[in-house]
Amino acid sequence: MPKQVFKLRDVPDDEAADVRALLSENDIEFYETTAGNWGISAPGIWLKDESRFAEARALIEAYQVERQQRMREEYEQLKRQGRQRSVAQMIMENPLRAILYLIGIVVILYISIKPFLHFGQ
Repeated sequence: MPKQVFKLRDVPDDEAADVRALLSENDIEFYETTAGNWGISAPGIWLKDESRFAEARALIEAYQVERQQRMREEYEQLKRQGRQRSVAQMIMENPLRAILYLIGIVVILYISIKPFLHFGQ
């Protein structure tokens, strides 16, 4: 019976490609499911042979530990070089977008709180 070995929701394309390559290199047969037309299904990588689940999970977990270390080192290097973008830099790059987002947040908060402001009257 098929068993899901890796969930693909909100996974970067490069990570999904690496997991596919990892499984293929180790001759582990798998297939993928998508989120469907409306994005409500469970996208993932499924094993055809459930008996290789432990092996596949061990490979994926080792890969994820290595990826986490690599991404953290890359982030720290960008930070040391001053190339890691901060929130202030993103606001300075596009102040109009920041203002529009702020207005949107205020409108949503007002709509959410307004019924309670006049509740006791």
